[in-house]
Amino acid sequence: MQKVKVGEQFLYEIEFNNAKIIVDNSDLVLDISETGSGFANVIYKNGSFNTEVVEINTSDKSCKIKVNGNIYTVSIEDQYDQLLKQLGLDNLTANKILEVKAPMPGLVLNIFINEGGEVKKGDNLLILEAMKMENILKASADGTVKKISISKGDKVEKNQVLIQFI
Repeated sequence: MQKVKVGEQFLYEIEFNNAKIIVDNSDLVLDISETGSGFANVIYKNGSFNTEVVEINTSDKSCKIKVNGNIYTVSIEDQYDQLLKQLGLDNLTANKILEVKAPMPGLVLNIFINEGGEVKKGDNLLILEAMKMENILKASADGTVKKISISKGDKVEKNQVLIQFI
């Protein structure tokens, strides 16, 4: 059995049994005709729905699906994910960020974080100017800033440690 979450509102238990799809212990009857790569027309309870797979993220087992012009985020939790969660091991695969190194030599133009501060994945950390281009370095995972080893205006070398995390 798999758990499928659609957006933040709906959670379904889905089971595949031979050619049947069972959703929350009820048979699901669909008529699906593929109209192209990633596109399909689905008929459900005499209603017609045009669908398109917009984006697939295999690392977190999610995708974005457009249904009649509305985009829905769908995430799937299989039996192994459920077992890991029951055992309390579901966060072991989360990325740990320990340090940020300079990807190239350059000049630190701005720093957006402070020591002891929390950062979320995707947050801006600093701006590094290299070859007359401004590069924004972002957090690759959630974390807490332990030490900032550089200051605004510093020149840095490639692979120099800029920020350390707890």
